[in-house]
Amino acid sequence: MAVNYEKLIKDLVMPLVMNPEDLMVKKFSEENNVLTIQIFVNQDDLGRVIGKNGRIANAIRTIAYASASREGKKVMINIDSF
Repeated sequence: MAVNYEKLIKDLVMPLVMNPEDLMVKKFSEENNVLTIQIFVNQDDLGRVIGKNGRIANAIRTIAYASASREGKKVMINIDSF
């Protein structure tokens, strides 16, 4: 069963942001079983999504890595603001 990583990550990040209309999750590339996903949030929400010392960002990555490893894939997640 294929996992929709964009939806998974969006569902994880949505409750964290104050401007959910600005949240965008895009899959950029998938080659050699490495999936690159970019999360775009409002500038005001960047700190909320990354968290203190990057703890929340690491938790999001851990969940994505765990689901990807079941399919033999790797996931790279980049968080950015606009």
